[in-house]
Amino acid sequence: MASLELTNVKKSFGAVHVLHDISIALADGEFLVLVGPSGCGKSTLMNIIAGLEEPTGGSVRLMGRDITEVPTADRNISMVFQSYALYPNMTVAKNIEFPLEMRKVDKAQRAERVQSVAKLLQIEHLLDRKPRQLSGGQRQRVAIGRALAREPQLYLFDEPLSNLDAQLRVDMRTEIKKLHQRLKATIVYVTHDQIEAMTLASRIAVMKAGVLQQLGTPQEVYNRPANCFVAGFMGSPRMNLVKARLLRDVEGGFTLRIGEKAAKGAEGATLALPAQAVVPALAAYADRDVIAGIRPEAVSLADAGSVAGPLQSLIEAQVEVIEPTGADTLVLVDLGGHEFTVRLDPEAALSPGQRARFVVDLAKLVCFDPQTEALIA
Repeated sequence: MASLELTNVKKSFGAVHVLHDISIALADGEFLVLVGPSGCGKSTLMNIIAGLEEPTGGSVRLMGRDITEVPTADRNISMVFQSYALYPNMTVAKNIEFPLEMRKVDKAQRAERVQSVAKLLQIEHLLDRKPRQLSGGQRQRVAIGRALAREPQLYLFDEPLSNLDAQLRVDMRTEIKKLHQRLKATIVYVTHDQIEAMTLASRIAVMKAGVLQQLGTPQEVYNRPANCFVAGFMGSPRMNLVKARLLRDVEGGFTLRIGEKAAKGAEGATLALPAQAVVPALAAYADRDVIAGIRPEAVSLADAGSVAGPLQSLIEAQVEVIEPTGADTLVLVDLGGHEFTVRLDPEAALSPGQRARFVVDLAKLVCFDPQTEALIA
């Protein structure tokens, strides 16, 4: 397989700067997912790796070899496209075999490789069919099979599941995960779907407007987002981001007063933060504004008479909207003038307009600088 290194990669189309100094080092066997909203530059970066676009600056190295100016055909990279790009006049077997034929691979070896790939993807019974006789999921398997047959150093997947319906996307996502675990292949995968990114990646690169916002494992990106954009983009439902003011109390602890009302000195929701819950970087913001980030699952419904634990705080809020999803219940509450989403058990007995008490897990609280929107702690 292969290691991949992108160093200060830039791309401009005239006066429009699409990529800004992207640097990523990918180890052999890693599964990197490029994720971000439409227009963030992730597909452009993918095309530069593939050789379909030339970078304006920077370099691309594969297995230590500089391939920045190497033609696409000589890079030993396979790409799976969003549109499948199958040859309609060829059978499934011929579609898988075609790249090998172009490379003058021996006929017997081609046939062996086709059978091996078909068995791996469980499409042996489809080898004599034409693409028009296949479902969307089957076509995507054939497209993946064509890429696998070449046994390249690097696999590129450009939003391969976006044309599939919801259930088929889940099934194919699982198949791609299993495939990576079996092959130990090096993969770069582009998607705008953060659920795909979280479930597939060994590391995630979050992009916005051509700038790399954060590079890390799914757990790092989810639990310690580098800034407000990453915090809001990764997670479904998204992280609650609310304006707050950090106040030091007379006993050495802190209070986080949440919402516009609290910032103006009026009565608002408060979180009591014991001294051990506040690291020095956050303590430096005492008597200053911050942006508090709390995941919906970090909040639970308090029982009657509940007492906050060492790293917990109790809050009271009014229930606005209840959204049962089956596996859990999403509840929208008014917290200090902010809409705030909490994820509760499906049996949670609440009704709109009711005031309820909730327990907040302070170990999962993150705070951001209100000017730079960068993570404080």
